[in-house]
Amino acid sequence: MTSQPVLTTGTRRDRTPLKSGPLSRPKAGRVLTWIVVVTALLVAGAGMIVPLRGPEIVSLSPAGAIGAAVLLVAAAQLARLRFRVGRGTVSISWGETAFIVGFALAPPGWLPAATLLGAVGAWVVITWLNDQRVVADLVHLAASLSLGAAAATTIAYAITGPAAPLGSARTQVGLIAGAFAYLVVTMGLAVLTLSLHRDAPPAQIAVRALHAKLPMFVGNVLVGLLSLFALVNGPIWLFGLPPSLWLLQRTYRYHLRAEEERRIWEAFARATRTLGGSSELAVAAAGLRGALDVFGALRVEIEVLQRTGSPRRYAADGASHDPTPGALPGPVITRTMTVGGAEVGELTVWLSEPTLPVARDELAVSAYGDALAGALHDAAAHERLAQLEEKVAHDGVHDPLTGLANRSALLSDGDALLHSFDRDRQVALLLLDLNDFREVNGTLGHRAGDAMLCTVAERLTDLAREQELVARLGDDEFAVLLPTIATLTDSATPLHETPNPLPRAVRRARELVDQLGLPMEIGGVRLVTEIAVGVAVSSAGSTDLAELIRRAGIALDQAKELHVGVAAYDSAHDASSTDHLALPAELYDALTADDQLMLVLQPEVDLQTGAPTGVEALIRWKHPRRGMLNPNDFIDTIEHGELLAPFTRYVLDHALAAAADWAGHGLELPVSVNVSARSLLDATLPAQVADALRRHRLGAGRLVLEITESVAVSDQEVVDEVIAALREMGVQISVDDFGTGFSSLSFVTRVAVDELKVDRSFVTDMTDSPAAAAVVRGAVELGARLGARVVAEGVETADQRAALLALGCTSAQGYHFSRPLPADKIVAALNQLAQAAPPKVIPLRADGAS
Repeated sequence: MTSQPVLTTGTRRDRTPLKSGPLSRPKAGRVLTWIVVVTALLVAGAGMIVPLRGPEIVSLSPAGAIGAAVLLVAAAQLARLRFRVGRGTVSISWGETAFIVGFALAPPGWLPAATLLGAVGAWVVITWLNDQRVVADLVHLAASLSLGAAAATTIAYAITGPAAPLGSARTQVGLIAGAFAYLVVTMGLAVLTLSLHRDAPPAQIAVRALHAKLPMFVGNVLVGLLSLFALVNGPIWLFGLPPSLWLLQRTYRYHLRAEEERRIWEAFARATRTLGGSSELAVAAAGLRGALDVFGALRVEIEVLQRTGSPRRYAADGASHDPTPGALPGPVITRTMTVGGAEVGELTVWLSEPTLPVARDELAVSAYGDALAGALHDAAAHERLAQLEEKVAHDGVHDPLTGLANRSALLSDGDALLHSFDRDRQVALLLLDLNDFREVNGTLGHRAGDAMLCTVAERLTDLAREQELVARLGDDEFAVLLPTIATLTDSATPLHETPNPLPRAVRRARELVDQLGLPMEIGGVRLVTEIAVGVAVSSAGSTDLAELIRRAGIALDQAKELHVGVAAYDSAHDASSTDHLALPAELYDALTADDQLMLVLQPEVDLQTGAPTGVEALIRWKHPRRGMLNPNDFIDTIEHGELLAPFTRYVLDHALAAAADWAGHGLELPVSVNVSARSLLDATLPAQVADALRRHRLGAGRLVLEITESVAVSDQEVVDEVIAALREMGVQISVDDFGTGFSSLSFVTRVAVDELKVDRSFVTDMTDSPAAAAVVRGAVELGARLGARVVAEGVETADQRAALLALGCTSAQGYHFSRPLPADKIVAALNQLAQAAPPKVIPLRADGAS
């Protein structure tokens, strides 16, 4: 059988035909065609001149014998079979059989010319039936077959000699050797041609062609030798050849079809393994590469529907998109891609051969489209989740109105910056406040107030120097961290004293006051903003940013009290400047006293009904000298000292005692206790919790441990082990102040949590700020995906409650429902909430099912 490429272009069935422009065969391919054709004509002409005498089997005239050889070649080509290699196809025919019989019938020297004429005639018929006019391919193919016949004749005649007996072993060896030479030449030219067309690597083409050809080559040689035997010894046996040939043809066809099916599904499996990706672009690129490989396509297009806007299209051409001039296109298969009944897009594949088995290819395209649709669907979901995570992370560290860094980001970034400096480096913090801002809000409205804040933020950003950090801390308060303060000296400064950095910081503050005080137009009214600034200066190694903000706040209060633009921190006006020194000892006394540390409890309620769903335990310190202190006044001292473990045990013990009390009144509600990040580094914490639950006879599911986002900066491995042990006991885990830190999403991807508590800052701003509402919505959606409850903190108004219900939030706590209450009053409050709550009715479906 012969092996030659047949290259065609593709077109759409229901679309505009694929236009490839003025492309042509590769230059090397055209040169090869000329060489093969010219060589074949010269060899055929030489063969007709050289007188070679062959064996005489049937008494035929020279013209009749040559005609019979031409008909044999034509019949062998018409019975061709094909298989795909890359973007082309290889045709396998009965060429070896035609050569063996023709060698015995016609003058050997005329075989190249007879092969040339027979091949041209057969392929003219083939292209006419296929409605193609591929002149260059037809001539190239016929010339290649003629060269194969010339090589076969030369080898066979050199072995058999003139007029050799057909029954001799020498003749049979010569014919077999000639057939093998025919195979080598025709297949070699086919591999070379396809390689020049860049349809596939030469080694791949050769291996696939040999694998498909060798069984057929053996059959062709046997059929040729048996045909000669029948001609010599019993022509009657020739009548048995047609059924045998028919059976062999079907066997060959099934063999090639099985090889093609194996190739397609191997390529299919290889392609679908690479479809996974985290983005639509990556999946589409892998899908295009895979489709070109699986189907040997001329072109592949993927159309992906978008949630908004026009569909996005991706396309790729085959390795060598250079169709042969005159070749007609192959079929195009278009399939709609769906996942779970939802349309994802459309896959279109241009095949390379017009007579390929379309039904099989349509099945493969449909299966590939299903796999690609699933990968695109997963990538879209991954991208949406990544965008949500990015938005939540961004909103957690940025002010939603001005886009500046918020308090949390300033504290984190500022402390990191201070730690990177030399301990003696002087830094300053400027705390800015807009005087009479409430009057602007009250007179011109909140929109005008927001516009003023945005204008101030823009001016601050423009005025900020390199490395200066600008943040909005809340309401009308802004902060600027000056990481480098040049010191000022004069002739009165003794040489042994350190120059004072404060004057330069004050000068920088006055510059900002002057620039921010320039007129601005807000709501059609020209306004001048008066700014008050508090300045605090310290060395980088002697304080942290929270302390700088506190000191600058004291200076700001002084500026407002004295009605001046800028005031510097003065420790004489700081009533708590020495309190932090005595605080650890006072806390130690408070833990052993009976009347200082007080447990207060605030209910968590169902947003729809108002029924209680849990209780959060909070701690207050009735300080004998400073009065009632909130946790913010002393919790840092506890977390950074040696009192953390006894303090945690104290709060846990009193919270569980209160929970046991209301459980005794028939209220089966969990109690939430805040846990420090450092506590989670204590491997004995699960045992301590288990002991406390046992002493108060409460199940582990009645305890919720609230973890702040700062847990992410701790040793993750130890923290994860402690949390895993607590969860294994049945203790519930909650993420407190969700959205305000850097690590919420990272933490919930590492650890399974039962509850997310949305920080009060987002709840407060959500009715006026779309960005804050988006953060709450994102938390609700994330909680639904994680199977976790979402609790909104700090709900104070009915509008906030309605907005949370509209966003799908189900639980909340805040002054709108109940203030924090002492333990002796919580039972009555919980009973009152439960009795006031209407029954939660689940609506019936239209068909009557609940």
